[in-house]
Amino acid sequence: MLTRLKVNGFKNLVDVDVRFGPFTCIAGANGVGKSNLLDSITFMSALAEKSLNEAALSVRDDGSRTGDLRTIFRRIGDSYSTEMSLEAEMVVPAEGFDDLGQLAKPSIRFLRYKLILAYREGDSRGFGRIELLHEELSYIHIGDAKKQIAFPISEEWRKTAITGRRTTPFISTDSQEGGTRIKVHQDSGSSGRARELLASSLPRTVVSAADAAESPTVVLAKREMQSWRRLQLEPSALRRPDSFTSPTVLGSDGSHLPATLYFLAKGQGFSPSADPSGRGSDVYARIANRLSSLIDDVREVYVDRDERRELLTLTVSGRDRTPHAARSLSDGTLRFLALGTIELDPRAHGVICLEEPENGIHPARIRAILDLLRDIATDTDYPVSEDNPLRQVIINTHSPAVVGEVPDDSLIVAESLATIRDGIRFERLAFSYLPNTWRGDDRIVFKSKLLAYLNPVGPAPAEADILSLAPKKHRRRRVFDREDLQGAFDWGKHIA
Repeated sequence: MLTRLKVNGFKNLVDVDVRFGPFTCIAGANGVGKSNLLDSITFMSALAEKSLNEAALSVRDDGSRTGDLRTIFRRIGDSYSTEMSLEAEMVVPAEGFDDLGQLAKPSIRFLRYKLILAYREGDSRGFGRIELLHEELSYIHIGDAKKQIAFPISEEWRKTAITGRRTTPFISTDSQEGGTRIKVHQDSGSSGRARELLASSLPRTVVSAADAAESPTVVLAKREMQSWRRLQLEPSALRRPDSFTSPTVLGSDGSHLPATLYFLAKGQGFSPSADPSGRGSDVYARIANRLSSLIDDVREVYVDRDERRELLTLTVSGRDRTPHAARSLSDGTLRFLALGTIELDPRAHGVICLEEPENGIHPARIRAILDLLRDIATDTDYPVSEDNPLRQVIINTHSPAVVGEVPDDSLIVAESLATIRDGIRFERLAFSYLPNTWRGDDRIVFKSKLLAYLNPVGPAPAEADILSLAPKKHRRRRVFDREDLQGAFDWGKHIA
C-alpha cells in the first residue's frame, strides 16, 4: 500500500509530495499532466523488476516513438534535466515469495524507499543510459504510524497492517573515494558487514535483485512495488474467451477475465467436478448482484465451459434467460465486470491505477462504479484479512459527475502551475485539497477551480431516500454535500 509519494524531476513533476488513502481521486483538466503521477508510480513498479533502461523505456511517452530515455526527465524547451528523485512510503504484505519460490517475511512492514537516478550521455549514436546514484530502503517506526499515515485508521487495521521492529536500514548509500557504494545490510539486524556494490556499475536497482535468504524485507518491498499496476482495460481483451490452460489472474488490459472468474468460482482449478462446497454459485451470485447496480436486466453471470473446444466464455443472462456472451456486451459492462472480479479476488493486492473510470458508464450509474472502486480498496475500519486485503485504488478524472460523488477527503485537484526558478519559467503539476479533511489545510484548492465540476452536479429529488438506505461505508460526505461548496460557508482567504 502506497501511503506517500515524493517526486522531483520526473516529467513535469517538481517537488511533488502527495499522500494517498485507500481510495484517491485526482481531478484535473485535459493536458495538465495528471497522468504523469500515475506514470511515476508504474515507473517505480517497473524499476522493481526490470533493468534501469528497460524500466525507463516502459514509461508512457506521450506518443513519442524515439525510445529516448531522456523523455522521462523534466523538460524545459529543448533541454532536459539530468537527475530525478523518487521516494515512496509503503506498507508491505505480511509474507511473500522471492523469484526462486522461497518464503519471505519482513522484519518490519512500514518502509520508506528512495531512489535518485541520472541520465548519462551515450556513444556517438546517441544511445544514453540511466545510472543509479542513490538507493535507500529504511524503516518507519511503528510508533510513528499515526503521524505518517494521515488518513483515519482503526486500531484493528493498524495492528494487522503495520507490524515488526527495526533499528538499522536495509539498503543505504555511501559516497566514498572510488565511487558511490550501495550497501545491503543484514536483515537479521546483526552487526555483520554490509555487502557493498558500486552504484555506477549496476544495471538495475538492488531491490529488483533481492532474495529471501539474505533480504526478506527487501523482497517484500519488491513484491509490493511490483503490485502497483495501471489498469488499461481493453474491450478486445475483455471479450476474448480463455482456454482451459490460460492464466487465472486478470491482466492489466483485462485479459483472462473468464479464466480468473471461473477460478474464483470453482476454487479448485478447472475440473468440472470441483467446488464441492458450492462456492461457485456464491461467487457468480455476488458478481451478478454487483452488476445489477449498473444495468437493470441481469439475472445471472457465469462462465460457460465448452468441453469440445476447451474454452471458457464469460456469459450474462437477463430476466428472459437469454444468454449473452462477452463479445455482445458493452464496453462499460465488461469493464465493470473486470473490476467486480478484482473486488472478489483475495489474491489481488497493491495499488490499482485507473484513468477515467466513468468511460462507457451512464451518468446515472456513476455512483455504482465509484462504490465498486471503493469496495476494492481496503477498509481501514476492519482488520486486514482475506476478505479485506491490503489493496488501494487511485483514479484520475475530469468528470463533474465523478468529482461530485467521491468522498471529499479522497479528492486531489491537479493543475498546471507556472513557476520561475533560477530565472527560468516552466510549467509544473501542482496538487491541492479541500479544507477540513485529513489532508490538512496547507494546500487548499481555490473554490473557483471547482466551479466547473460542481455547477452541473446535484442530487435527484428522490435521492435522499436512496442515500438513507445505502451501506454506512457509502454514506460518507460527498464533495457536493459540503456546505462550503453550496455558498453556506465563507471561504475567506481560500477564494481565488
